[in-house]
Amino acid sequence: MCGIVGYIGKRDVAPLLLEGLQRLEYRGYDSAGIAIHAKPAKSGQAAHPTGLKTVKAKGRVRDLEARLPKRFAGTVGIAHTRWATHGAPNDTNAHPHLDADGKVAIVHNGIIDNAAELRAKLAADGVELASETDSETLAHLIGRSQAATLEEKVRQALALVEGTYGIAVLHADFPDRIVVARNGSPVVLGIGEKEMFVASDVAALVSHTRQVVTLDDGEMATLKADDFRTYTTEGSRTSATPTTVEWEAESYDMGGHDTYMHKEIHEQVDAVDRVLRGRIDDRFATVRLGGLNLDAREARGVRRVKILGCGSAYHTGLIGAQLIEELARIPADAEPASEFRYRNAVVDPDTLYIAVSQSGETYDTLAAVQELKRKGARVLGVVNVVGSAIARETDGGVYVHAGPEVCVVSTKCFTNTAVAFALLALHLGRIRDLSVADGKRIIAGLRRLPEQIAEVLRGEEEIKKLAAEYANAKSMMFIGRVRGYPVAREASLKLKEVSYVHAEAYPASELKHGPLALIEPEVPTVAVLPDDDLLEKNRATLEEIKARSGRILAVAHQEQEKADHTIVVPRNEPELDPILMGVPLQLLAYHTALALGRDIDKPRNLAKSVTVE
Repeated sequence: MCGIVGYIGKRDVAPLLLEGLQRLEYRGYDSAGIAIHAKPAKSGQAAHPTGLKTVKAKGRVRDLEARLPKRFAGTVGIAHTRWATHGAPNDTNAHPHLDADGKVAIVHNGIIDNAAELRAKLAADGVELASETDSETLAHLIGRSQAATLEEKVRQALALVEGTYGIAVLHADFPDRIVVARNGSPVVLGIGEKEMFVASDVAALVSHTRQVVTLDDGEMATLKADDFRTYTTEGSRTSATPTTVEWEAESYDMGGHDTYMHKEIHEQVDAVDRVLRGRIDDRFATVRLGGLNLDAREARGVRRVKILGCGSAYHTGLIGAQLIEELARIPADAEPASEFRYRNAVVDPDTLYIAVSQSGETYDTLAAVQELKRKGARVLGVVNVVGSAIARETDGGVYVHAGPEVCVVSTKCFTNTAVAFALLALHLGRIRDLSVADGKRIIAGLRRLPEQIAEVLRGEEEIKKLAAEYANAKSMMFIGRVRGYPVAREASLKLKEVSYVHAEAYPASELKHGPLALIEPEVPTVAVLPDDDLLEKNRATLEEIKARSGRILAVAHQEQEKADHTIVVPRNEPELDPILMGVPLQLLAYHTALALGRDIDKPRNLAKSVTVE
C-alpha cells in the first residue's frame, strides 16, 4: 500500500517525483505530498527557514501537481501517494510528515503497531502532533535524536518502533543524502549515472534506470548522488549487488487502451504464452520448473499441499488445490493467509506449503511464510515479481511471468497464476502416478490456451451488451460446483472491486440451503457451467432459480436452455476449463464498471499491493 519515490542528483527533482508518483498511484491515491531540499537562496533573497519545502494535497497526484508553486526547485526530494490507514484522507494526514522544527521529513509505508504509545509519550514531552497518523511519530523521534549522523538518528528512532515500515528520510542539516529503511514494506534503490533513486516499486524507476537493489527486512541504505551503501539497522555493513529489471518503461504504459484493466485483460494471450515458454518437456510429457528446488524424491515424500494467499491469490489457490488433487492425487486445500497465520495451525513436516502473491510483498502472506519457516516447513512461492520478499524468503517456487500489472484489480496475473498451478500440478503428477497419455493431454490443453483466450476476447462486444443489461442489478449471485466454484468466487470479487455492485458467490449445491431466499428478478445469477459430469446437477439448480423468477447468465461450453443469456466458452481439457471460464467474467466486470461510470483502474478504498495487515 502507498507509494514512495525519492531522488538525489543534479536534475530538477519535482518533475521526477511527480512522474514517479503517477506510476505508483495504483498503490494508493487518497492524498499525496512532496518534500525537497530547497536550493540555496540567491544573493539578496531570504534563505528558507529550515531548508526543506513541503507541499501536500488530498486527492490524486494531479491535485498535488496543481498545488505546487512555480518556484519549487531542488535536486533532492522524497514524495508519497497514500492509501489511508490511520486518519482520514486530508492535507494534514498526507505524507511527508515533519518533526516539530520542520527539519526532518519522512515518508512511510506500513503500520507502526505501538503508535498510540509513542504518541502518548511524545505528547507528555510537550510535542504537538499535527496529524492523526502513526507515521508522524517517526518524524518526531528522528528529530529529537541527539545522534551526530542522520543514519544514527534514524536507527535510534527505528529501535523504538514496533511494526512494519518502508521509509525515506530527509534532514535539513544533511542535504547530501537520503536515508531509507525497510521492515515488511518494499524499498528498492535505483542506480543511475551520478544520481540515485528510491521507490516502493520498480514501476517508478524504469524510466530512468533498470539497475536496482532491493533491500531486505532489517536493512537500511544511505543514498548520495554518486554512491550508496547498505547496512543493517544495527549498523553492520551489508553487500548489495544490483540486478537488472526485466521490464522496460513501455510495459507500464496503457498501450492505446483506455484503461490498464482493459489492456491487461487483452495481454493475457501473450502472458499465458510467456508462462508456458521454455517449460514444457514433450519427451517425458511433463514440465521443467527449475526454480522449485524440489527433487523427485522430495516431491514423492509430500503427503499434503497447503496453499496460502489473499484475495485473488487465494482464489487461484483454490484452483491450484483442485489441479494438484486431480493431476497429482495429493490432498490439497487453500486458505486465506491472513487467517492461517493467526490460528496456530499444526505444521506437518510432510506438507508442502505454497505462498501465492502477485506482488510478492503481500504482508499477511509474507508473515505466514515467515512463521512457517520458523517452524521448519518447506515453503514454495508462486509470485509475479522477481526478487520480491516472498520470492526471497521461500525455498523455491514458480514465477508466473505475467508482466507488470498496474490496475488495482488482478486479471492477467490471476490467469497466469492458475496456469502456473497447472504446470506445478502436472510436474508433481508425472513424478507420481499421472500417465504419459494424461501428461500429453494436459500439455496439449495448455498449448491451446492462448488462442482460446483470444477467441474469448473476440466476443467482447457481446459481453459488453450483456454487462449493460445487468449493470443495474441491486445484487448478483455467482454459482459453480467443484471446478466452477473458484471461478465464481473470483468473478464475484472482480465485480465488487471494480463496479461496486454487491455480489456473493456460493457452490451451486448450497443455493438451496439459504441463499435461494434472495433470488428475485432484481438479483440475477451468473452460473459457471463447465460441460463435466456435474452439468445435469447444475442445470437442476438453474431450474430452481427460474422457478423463483430469477434471471440467469450462464458461462458454459454450449447454450443453456434455462439461462436468459449464455456466454459460450471454448472447451479445453476438463482440468483446465476453469482458466478459460474466468476470462469472460473479467470482461463482464470491466464493462459493468464502465457502464456505471466507475474509476476502473483505481477503485475506491482499494490499493494494489497490500503491505499492511
